[in-house]
Amino acid sequence: MKNPNLLTVAVSSSALFDLSESDAVYQSEGLEAYRRYQIEHEDQVLEAGEGFSLVKKLLSLNERLVDSFVEVILLSRNSADTGLRVFNSIESHGLNITRAAFCGGSSPYKYIRAFGSDLFLSTHTEDVRQALEQHVAAATLIGSSVHAERKIVTNQLKLAFDGDSVLFSDEAERIYQQDGLDAFSQSELASAEEPLEGGPFKSFLFALHKLQQQFPENDLPIRTALVTSRGAPAHERVIKTLRHWDIRLDESLFLGGRDKGEFLRSFNADIFFDDQAIHCSDASVHVTSGHVPSGVVNE
Repeated sequence: MKNPNLLTVAVSSSALFDLSESDAVYQSEGLEAYRRYQIEHEDQVLEAGEGFSLVKKLLSLNERLVDSFVEVILLSRNSADTGLRVFNSIESHGLNITRAAFCGGSSPYKYIRAFGSDLFLSTHTEDVRQALEQHVAAATLIGSSVHAERKIVTNQLKLAFDGDSVLFSDEAERIYQQDGLDAFSQSELASAEEPLEGGPFKSFLFALHKLQQQFPENDLPIRTALVTSRGAPAHERVIKTLRHWDIRLDESLFLGGRDKGEFLRSFNADIFFDDQAIHCSDASVHVTSGHVPSGVVNE
């Protein structure tokens, strides 16, 4: 049985490492050529992928605790044979990852719940959708190699979240999409005392909050932020929802429709989760982003 205090993050091999060269071999020459390529290069260390910095920071949290409270699981479409290069690279980079599932070409999503995962990060959107259907927080990583290779400036782990369709359900977003901004604002003002239902990342936020409580209040290595397009008067329902959940976010940015990218850069987010691909694309100019294909805009 999983330790209830353990935060478990599942990551695909293509999110953890840059597999673009080997993927190009697979696409142009087929499976057998790909297999030969991986075996011939299995002692060549893979470069960091979009999720590498986040994983490194997550695992480093255990160094400050008596017991391990963070575990990272590797989920891969490789076979164990072709995946040996991935494990060799994990060891070479000094990542404490010991559990993995190599699925020989099929989707690894079926093992996400079995490992007790709180979050799944991948570059395969369909795997992410299937994880979300299992009620596991999941996102497709979007960004560039510039972000993956950037120097880790601070040891503090910073995570930013959109509100509607990510932390919260899409109930309010549906009104906005169907009836426009005025109807949305009026509805949120009328419903200010009614907490929003939880979205796909509510459980992950709770797990993250529980992890934060393992550290001294004046020296937290994790910092969270809500970065939402909402503005007044739609802010009140969000604040009261989080109060109802008895959960804390360190920073809350109500941008009233402003672009999020510059604010995320100022926050220095390690990752930003949003349900709208356009927002993720804009944000990825500044930070790594995770697209959450959930809610009304992704139907």
